[in-house]
Amino acid sequence: MILEKAYQAKKYEDKIYRAWEKSGLFSPKIVKGKRPFTIMMPPPNATGTLHLGHAVMLALEDIMVRYHRMKGDPALWVPGTDHAAIATNAKVEKLLAEEGKTKFDLGREAFVERVKEFIASSQDTIRKQIRKMGSSCDWSRECYTFSPVLSAAVREIFVRMYHDGLIYRGHRIVNWCPRCASTLADDEVEYKEEKTKFYYFKYGPFVIGTARPETKFADKIIVVHPDDERYKKYIGQSIVVPWIEGDVSASIMADKSADPEFGTGAMTITPGKKRARVARCNCKKTRG
Repeated sequence: MILEKAYQAKKYEDKIYRAWEKSGLFSPKIVKGKRPFTIMMPPPNATGTLHLGHAVMLALEDIMVRYHRMKGDPALWVPGTDHAAIATNAKVEKLLAEEGKTKFDLGREAFVERVKEFIASSQDTIRKQIRKMGSSCDWSRECYTFSPVLSAAVREIFVRMYHDGLIYRGHRIVNWCPRCASTLADDEVEYKEEKTKFYYFKYGPFVIGTARPETKFADKIIVVHPDDERYKKYIGQSIVVPWIEGDVSASIMADKSADPEFGTGAMTITPGKKRARVARCNCKKTRG
């Protein structure tokens, strides 16, 4: 027998995977006395192709499913894709921009159809890539997050969570796109450094400086450098300060992160709050 110098995956793997699917081994049957093992594939965004992170995820989940299958457990791995909402919308707008058009040139119905066409082509690519990984998922149960069934399930669980008090309207800093008039996920944001104004506020016996005045509402900790003679007498104390929404009890602490040469040398921080970011939506690239 003569062995090839290099393994030719295309000659064998597609044929093997088709045989696996045809066998029905990936479609489990309930077995009395056996505890089923079921996992859902985190659905990749239907905005392009899979990356290395997806490959790691597929490998890890495949190990778990095959382990339980070898134990004789009914093991189900449900595959699927995510319509990705704003990300897909922005992707199609970029493609239209390359044609010198905008979504307004197409109109709502035609634009939605264009999005569906893009998603369909992307889904086909993703399915092929998942199969190339040898993933032992049950394709007869493939899901799509924008399907009527799953959309109805999302609305149902949203209403239940609302009535249980788990969903409510609140006020907080978010990533906002003025063009889309919508909030954005962190991975849909493009960052840009720029110079901005620096503001000073009287905070009890201190004057604090900030470039983000909208984040100061709940600030109740003052930080100064431990060697800054101007503030040494206050370190470790707590004081009541008239502030934006009424009096607050503020604590003064020392830390070398405070720069005595920058601003007034005193700054405030908001305990337990995520630091706000200056960010721009990457969809700005799609403007016609």
